[in-house]
Amino acid sequence: MFASRHPFIFSFLIVVIVIICFFAAALFFLGGSDSAFEFGDKVGVVEVKGIITDAKSVVKHLKEFRKDESVKVIVLRIDSPGGGVAPSQEIYNEVAKTVLVKKVVASMGSVAASGGYYIAAGADHIMANPGTITGSIGVIMEFVNVEDIIKKIGLAAEIIKSGPYKDIGSPLRKMTPEERMLLQEFIDNVHRQFVDVVASERNITMEKIESIADGRIFSGEQAKKLGLIDSLGGLEDAIAMAAKLGGIKGEPIVSYPKKKRFSVLEYLLGRSVEDLFHTISGNPFQKFGYLCRPFVWSSSQVVE
Repeated sequence: MFASRHPFIFSFLIVVIVIICFFAAALFFLGGSDSAFEFGDKVGVVEVKGIITDAKSVVKHLKEFRKDESVKVIVLRIDSPGGGVAPSQEIYNEVAKTVLVKKVVASMGSVAASGGYYIAAGADHIMANPGTITGSIGVIMEFVNVEDIIKKIGLAAEIIKSGPYKDIGSPLRKMTPEERMLLQEFIDNVHRQFVDVVASERNITMEKIESIADGRIFSGEQAKKLGLIDSLGGLEDAIAMAAKLGGIKGEPIVSYPKKKRFSVLEYLLGRSVEDLFHTISGNPFQKFGYLCRPFVWSSSQVVE
C-alpha cells in the first residue's frame, strides 16, 4: 500500500487536499467575490438595476459595507428608471443613515430617473455621464378601464363594498370626479415628499425645485447646470472620487457584495411567477410610483 510505504508523502497529500477543499468552500460561500481575499482599504460598490420593486437586497448590501471596516467609502451605482414609492424611500433612508458613518458617491449609468434620482439624492456626491437620463421628479398612477369591453362580451360586474371608495381605481367602471380628486390629493402629497427631499438634500430653493419637478427628464449635463448633480463622469471616475473622499491612497480595491447563490429555477422563471400573481390579483395600484414611464420598457425587469 502506498500509504504504508510512504507515510509522510501520503500525509502531505492529505493536508494539501484538505487545504484545497477549504479554499474551494470559502470561495463558494463568499460568492466568488473578486476582492474576497484582497486586503487593504476598499471602495464598496452597491448596484441598483432595473425597476425598484424591493429595497431588501440594496439595504442589506449598504448595511454590510457600512459595518465592514475595510470598506472606507461606498459607491451607489444606479441604472434605474425608478419604481415603487416605498422601496425608493427605504433605500434613500438607508443611504441617509450610511452617510452619517461613511461617504457615499452616487454614480448614474444610462438612466437614474424618478425613484432612481430619489435614492441618489441622499449621497454626499452625485456623478452622472453627460448623456445620463435623470430627473423625472414626479409621481405617476395609471389605471385601465375595461368597462366597455366587459359589456360587449356580455359580462357584468357585481361589487359589494364597505364604503364608497373601497373599489377606487376599479377597472370595471369609470372613475367618478370625487375619486379623481381624492387620488390627485394623494399623488400631490407623495409628490411633495419627493420635492422636499430634493430641496433639502441638494440645498436648492423650493421655488426652483417646483419649477422643474413636473416629471420632465434631463441629461446629466443639464442636471449639473440645475444643481441636481455635482459632477460629470462614469463609474471609474466615481470610484476614483470615492477613494479620494475616503482617504484611500493609490489604486483602490473595488469590492462588490457577495454574489447570491445561483438558482436554476430562479434563472429560468425570473420574476414571472410574481408578475403572474400581480396580474391575476388585479391590484389597481401596481402602476403607482416614482417612475420614469418612457424608459420602463428598456429596463431589465418588468413593472410590478
